[in-house]
Amino acid sequence: MAMMHPVGVHDMGGAVPDGTDAAVGHDELAPALWEQRVDAMLQLLRARGLIGLDELRRHVEGLGDSAYRQLDYYERWVAAMGNALLASGVISSEELGQRMSAIEARLAAGR
Repeated sequence: MAMMHPVGVHDMGGAVPDGTDAAVGHDELAPALWEQRVDAMLQLLRARGLIGLDELRRHVEGLGDSAYRQLDYYERWVAAMGNALLASGVISSEELGQRMSAIEARLAAGR
């Protein structure tokens, strides 16, 4: 007998949230600058052996239904990378909070 795995929110099979199938438009293929930076960050973490694709996928799938639905594709990557780095002890929650505060301050100052 085959073992059935529970279906998660991430198991959409190409359907969009309203249940229809939608092709990706060509204008959606070019990532924004911040998305390119997220991809570059993932590539650097992988090159340094700090995260693997299976680990990223596990953390994306573990975000929970509401977070998964609220975040877009690259936002899920950011959350998953942060969770993976926290889980492996590469960074602490305090360090992450400090860095996020520093970024927020720079953005507020227009830099």
